Amino acid sequence: MKTNLTTSPYESNRTLWAVLIAFLLTWFYMLGARTLVPTDEGRYAEMAREMVATGDWITLRLNGIKYFEKPPLQNWMNALTFSLFGLGDWQARLWTGLCGLIGIFVSSYTAFKIYGRRIAVITALVLGSSFYWAAMGHINTLDMGLSGMMTLALCGLLLAQRDGASDKEQRNGMLLCWAGMALATMSKGLIGFVLPGAVLVLYTLWTRDFGLWLRLHMGKGLLLFFAITTPWFILVWQANPEHPHFFFIHEHFQRFTSTVHKRGGAWYYFFPLLIIGIVPWLGLLVQSLLKALKKESSQFQAKKMLLVWSVFIFFFFSISGSKLPSYILPIFPALAILIACAIEELSSLQIKLNAGLLILIGAGSLASAGKIGGLAKHAYEIPFYVAMIPWAYAAAGIALVGGILALILVKQKRDFSIIVLAVSAYVGGQVVFIGHDQWGKYSAGFYHVPAIQAELKADTPIYAVGRYEQSLPFYLQRTTILVEHPDEMEFGLGMQPQLWIRKRDDFIQQWQEMATANKSAVAFLNPAIYEDFKQKSIPMRVIGNDPKRVIIALPVQDPATAKKHNSN
Repeated sequence: MKTNLTTSPYESNRTLWAVLIAFLLTWFYMLGARTLVPTDEGRYAEMAREMVATGDWITLRLNGIKYFEKPPLQNWMNALTFSLFGLGDWQARLWTGLCGLIGIFVSSYTAFKIYGRRIAVITALVLGSSFYWAAMGHINTLDMGLSGMMTLALCGLLLAQRDGASDKEQRNGMLLCWAGMALATMSKGLIGFVLPGAVLVLYTLWTRDFGLWLRLHMGKGLLLFFAITTPWFILVWQANPEHPHFFFIHEHFQRFTSTVHKRGGAWYYFFPLLIIGIVPWLGLLVQSLLKALKKESSQFQAKKMLLVWSVFIFFFFSISGSKLPSYILPIFPALAILIACAIEELSSLQIKLNAGLLILIGAGSLASAGKIGGLAKHAYEIPFYVAMIPWAYAAAGIALVGGILALILVKQKRDFSIIVLAVSAYVGGQVVFIGHDQWGKYSAGFYHVPAIQAELKADTPIYAVGRYEQSLPFYLQRTTILVEHPDEMEFGLGMQPQLWIRKRDDFIQQWQEMATANKSAVAFLNPAIYEDFKQKSIPMRVIGNDPKRVIIALPVQDPATAKKHNSN
């Protein structure tokens, strides 16, 4: 039973503006509410910082070393943000946050043009509150940037091909699609156009709508695509002849077909992530996918396109030899539109069952939140886990109350019930994020920053022995000298071997020589290496330690003793 439109909050501009403003204030506040957590957040913030520091916007570097794994769009946008607003947590996440918002608003606008105002409002509510989308919109990683640009491609195609689109709308929609694919390619590589292209092929095979290929404005589109993508690839190739082989062969073909990156996973790897990520709409997911199988009255089958997009991308990454949790993020805008359409057709009972599922999640979380402290592997970590408990209780309570209130409202005020579900899930998810920050600071090594900064002079080197810190270089605004452990910079160090110390013994000799000369230096050590240094009586002072790392500095000598050593 649908709510009378005259009483629906979807028809009240005042209500929608209030929800939107509150949503945006929370969204932007949360961009700076947490420390940058390794690995991705620290890595991409540091790469952009180095881009600004060196003035080189063509050759990407991490820790001063050539880094060719990904294209430059996110680093460019982060570097631009740093140039305009300075270094900081929210600045490092601003592009990611904007891409999340782009996905929400473009999906909602597309739903409006195809299905009307009500579906548009529900689409925005569903996508903005889906746990995964709201979470990844606040993490400085490439996948939200990729997803935002791929959403432009998907929605551009839907807008162009929908029934009733004028010639101008068809042309502009397809140019948006081609631009979206180009920007997606500049975000994360060839999947930016390979995945949309494969979806298009599968859709036309399914629907037999082969005439669609004549409506792609391929000539103008290809010109636009290559105008956006080609310049950087040519410039980086000219500056670094080794780039094309590593980028196209190692980072694409080998990544997909093998486990060379050691990021494998079972075929069902992404199913739990989808289940968690689509909350609070999990109870409507299956029905939404099934309803998309039905033939629409229009010639262009938008729901089938959305279904193919969702299923194929999910399948593609499920069979890939490289898996990370955020890889399936591009399917969420498509799922949001499908869920929004289904909500308008489903019975009140099904909406109640979905609300009941959020109640169960809230109740289960309340029952288990007090046990979070038991997850700690070391006594040192217990306070960071315990610090999450009040926030976990708060988030669970919000989910529980929101689910109950939504359940009560379904019969008489169904649209308000949907808004309550969205708001409670969104706020609860952000509360969980805030509660994680104490652990995030520990993971990043942020608590040690003051002690390290106290040791640093303009010429003080920082060594990373047996481990690479992804976030500390950004906060210290210093690169490090890798020792023994190349981490993900192995390819770049092969091109620039002078930028690291391959053998631990060579580092020890250099460290001892600096100690004799009374110079300053800092080193991040793997804890096992620290124990080895103690046994060898290496001169050092511990200025910070935890289960993940030990941070040492050279001992300070008496000036007279240092002068005597130097004269000898």
